[in-house]
Amino acid sequence: MSRFATSLLALVFAAHGVAALGQMCPGKPVRLVVGFTPGGGVDINARLLASKLSELIGQSVIVENKPGAGTNIANEFVARSAPDGCTLLVNTAAVAINMALYRNLTFDALRDFAPVSVFSESPNILVVNSSAPIRSVAELLALARARPGVLNYSSAGSGTTQHLSAELLKLRTGTNIVHVPYKGTAPSLTALIAGEVDFTFANIPAILQHVKGGRLRPLATTGSKRSELMQELPTMKEAGVNGVEVTVWYGVLAPAATPREIVNTLAGAIARAARSQDIRTRLVDQGAEPVGNTPEEFGKLLREEVARWAEVIGAAGIRAD
Repeated sequence: MSRFATSLLALVFAAHGVAALGQMCPGKPVRLVVGFTPGGGVDINARLLASKLSELIGQSVIVENKPGAGTNIANEFVARSAPDGCTLLVNTAAVAINMALYRNLTFDALRDFAPVSVFSESPNILVVNSSAPIRSVAELLALARARPGVLNYSSAGSGTTQHLSAELLKLRTGTNIVHVPYKGTAPSLTALIAGEVDFTFANIPAILQHVKGGRLRPLATTGSKRSELMQELPTMKEAGVNGVEVTVWYGVLAPAATPREIVNTLAGAIARAARSQDIRTRLVDQGAEPVGNTPEEFGKLLREEVARWAEVIGAAGIRAD
């Protein structure tokens, strides 16, 4: 579907469905369930979306944090909720990654959810310590090939997009680099700044202050195009590495049995929220871009993500339980 057709369809949904959305949950708020603690990227995006949806539909929209088990507590809660459009999941690729990462899930990302819309997306950035003699992806890979099993990288933890971005890089380039997991992005970056590891992948909001302060040097973005905040930074493809496009998306999913008209109405409202000027400005300021795509487009993305991360996790032998 063309970008024009997608935008037109979203506007049609918005024009006919936003008023109806405000009547779907009489006497109770629409809940956006987040499987992370407050303050992180998913929570921030969910709260931006909730505030705009409340404004658009004239009804209370709240964020409910249910962290734990790699977002599986929140995932299962929404999968088992009433399919009435009143309880929705806001998650990242974690919902797809977990399909291969965990052995005994009680839900299926493709069977138990109806994809609604991706609210926004942002790339990961490959960064090194600014004092390191590495100024390009090519130089990093040359060093990795010259010293197999010696270079290492940090991540925010096993199974995170930072971890899997690096494993995808290893898979596509045939390099042997050691993973050093930390409990969160902040300690992962602290280790890199201290010189304990050689590189990491992290999102723009996490690294921006360190780049501006001269502590970290960005080498490339994992996005399909250059970031508006770092126009001088090449994509991984431009840097000579194909197949390492990793977009951190923030999407909304409903229970699988949610009626199609409700899913379409929600998608239209999310598209209108994402493309509003005030929300777009706030998203770009944190290194993200508004999306607001259709349920069909999000469904295609989700299927591709499940397949891709299953390949990476299988090749790396990663398990969370």
